[in-house]
Amino acid sequence: MRKVISSTSFRLVAAACLTAAFAFSASIPGLTSGKVQLKSAGPIAFGPDGVLFVGDSSAAAIVAIDTRDNKAVQSAAPIDIKGINEKVAALLGTSKDQILINDVKVNPISKNVYLSVSRGKGPDAVAVLLRLDGAGKMSEVSLDNVDHASASIPNPPAAKGEASTRPTYVTNSNPRLDTVTEIAYVNGNVVVAGLSNEEFSSNLRTIPFPFKAEMASSSVEIYHGSHGRFETQAPVRTFVPYTIQNKQYIVAAYTCTPLVTIPMSDLKAGAKVKGSTIAELGAGNRPIDMIAYKKDNHEYILMANSARGVMKVTTDHLEQYKPITAPSDIAGTPYQTVAGLTGVVRLTSLDDSNALILTDSNGAMDLRSVPLP
Repeated sequence: MRKVISSTSFRLVAAACLTAAFAFSASIPGLTSGKVQLKSAGPIAFGPDGVLFVGDSSAAAIVAIDTRDNKAVQSAAPIDIKGINEKVAALLGTSKDQILINDVKVNPISKNVYLSVSRGKGPDAVAVLLRLDGAGKMSEVSLDNVDHASASIPNPPAAKGEASTRPTYVTNSNPRLDTVTEIAYVNGNVVVAGLSNEEFSSNLRTIPFPFKAEMASSSVEIYHGSHGRFETQAPVRTFVPYTIQNKQYIVAAYTCTPLVTIPMSDLKAGAKVKGSTIAELGAGNRPIDMIAYKKDNHEYILMANSARGVMKVTTDHLEQYKPITAPSDIAGTPYQTVAGLTGVVRLTSLDDSNALILTDSNGAMDLRSVPLP
């Protein structure tokens, strides 16, 4: 049994603890050793053998980093850390108002928690990756000498409007910050949601890992029931890979809040893909994060939202829901709002029985594990 992480036992340590481990030659084929230069650290996701994928919207790139954090553990420790933004700020030598926590993910092998962070705000913000281990120690992931690879994202939107002064779960006016809105590793490919500068700017990109083959970019069109029209400009805000009748799909959520299925087989270079809207979950809302899970022989998606709480969406038979093609507010796949989960700004899987949530209450941010509802 691993030690329970609590705010009273929380310890901050220096980043140098990983340097020695990174000094060896590349352990994963296709990666090279050297310094990683991140202009921004937004969405993150894990792939095979502890590889961490980082979305760098400012540089229009995806970076793969071998964390060498691949010692398996049987179960995750419960997590309850009060004021984690203050602890992050203390580790990085600044104040909590100069910290943006952009994403939180759990390494499925080690169960260690990773955070992508901006130290400072605006064009001079520094991208930082942090790791929280099972003993309650937080450290900066060294990027000085690591095994890594990167893939440039073609045709990114132009940078304009405001600089990065707000976390990625808050709407920004700078479309460049939406070059990468979500990442997942699916059957040997890194799937990247975001915007491009093309006519149909909503885009899903698939990149074979370890980034030796060409990226395939697909434009995506959906019908938005609450808006009563087809849309090609709004990016996927969050998605999960999902298997429906033995076929691989992306289940994607958009602002205001259509839930859409997109076959992975349709994502080909230059393709214009039409997603099937299987639910409208309510207007005036921005989805933040979603996870898929099973409980009591039923399947669900849990989704955190900016204005509509945390939704538990029933997904036992998604193939039964006909596409929504007419104006509609709330329709399709049924859901319930999970009572007690308020102020959730990040949501990810901790293990098969628990989720990890980052909550924000008037600037006080807590990180804690909760049982899957």
